[in-house]
Amino acid sequence: MMRVSVAGATRVIVHQLTAIGAIDLRDFDPAPPREMRAMVTAIRHLGQAVLEAEWTEGIVLRYGALYGPGTSLAPGEEQFELVRERKFPLVGDGGGVWSFIHTADEAEATVSAVEHSRRGVYNIVDDDPAPVAKWLPALARILGAHRPMRAPRLAAGEAGAVLMTELRGASNAKAKRELGWCPAHPSWRQGFAT
Repeated sequence: MMRVSVAGATRVIVHQLTAIGAIDLRDFDPAPPREMRAMVTAIRHLGQAVLEAEWTEGIVLRYGALYGPGTSLAPGEEQFELVRERKFPLVGDGGGVWSFIHTADEAEATVSAVEHSRRGVYNIVDDDPAPVAKWLPALARILGAHRPMRAPRLAAGEAGAVLMTELRGASNAKAKRELGWCPAHPSWRQGFAT
């Protein structure tokens, strides 16, 4: 949590909840669906509380899958290495659409939200949501790895199957329009390559 004080009064509180638990696809042992539902319910409740707060202008930023320095989706880090070693499988049809955001773009969006505060919910993602069936093989090529192995939906468990086959992407149009923000990495394609 970061607090910026002006003349003794709190002007901005930024709370970034990012480590909400990961599904370890290496072991195909996803979090039980009940726990995932509880986590989503808690996140929604927190977002609603922020929006309804009368003492502040509540802003909720919903980040896409973070990649870049300090994340597991960075050169030499866990997720990239799993892809390189063919241990991050393409589950089912790979139709789940992921929205990504580079850490530098996430930071810039947060600053824009503070500077151009307007109550609301904003998706902080790049311009290129993509199904797993596109981004995972592309990442493997960028890393010089073989195509990802395939796994049936059943092997990933309910939560993993949803992430890999049913997830829907998000649009950043509102954030770009209302926060005056534009990602420097408009696509995961260029972002992963750098």
